[in-house]
Amino acid sequence: MPKRPEPRSRLLLVICVMVLLALVGAQSFLSRAGAQKQEEKKVETTTSNASPAATSAAATTKPSAEELKKKLTPQQYRVTQECGTEPPFNNAYWNNHAAGIYVDVVTGEALFTSLDKFDSGSGWPSFTKPITKEKVVEKSDRTLGMDRTEVRGAKSDAHLGHVFDDGPGPEKLRYCINSAALRFIPVEKLKEEGYGQFLPLFEGKK
Repeated sequence: MPKRPEPRSRLLLVICVMVLLALVGAQSFLSRAGAQKQEEKKVETTTSNASPAATSAAATTKPSAEELKKKLTPQQYRVTQECGTEPPFNNAYWNNHAAGIYVDVVTGEALFTSLDKFDSGSGWPSFTKPITKEKVVEKSDRTLGMDRTEVRGAKSDAHLGHVFDDGPGPEKLRYCINSAALRFIPVEKLKEEGYGQFLPLFEGKK
């Protein structure tokens, strides 16, 4: 039969076991705390990285139908959101000869300039080209029994009008656009309204 340990030895054994348990508990606690901190850091990083994108997305998101109905006139809404067409020779810009730019009535994106505007005799504002090709999107339109090319705002997805191949420019294009889809900003107000970058286009032009 083994000899019973001395009381002092038993006490040391108990202390060793308690210390061991304490160390195991402390290690477990530190592991959990480290994992939690890492998770918090991960969430913080994800939120921080996502925030600018979310802000950017919100800034460029097309307004809802209700917001557009408040912002636009009934005719502007019908033309841009329901692919309507305003009457020829009875709209704001068909006969406008002032120098300036024409922006998307929905987003304010600059689309056309007076430098590329010409009198097509159609009764609608007509341009040989947009400010840059990227500003508009062209889609096939076979409504009304015709094969046409629709022009829409690249950012707003608003219906602007149609483009035809009977224009006077080098590309022989005629962008026939509804006045209701546009807002005209004269040269003298470009800087005031935040479009100062387009002023060089008109330097030296009459």
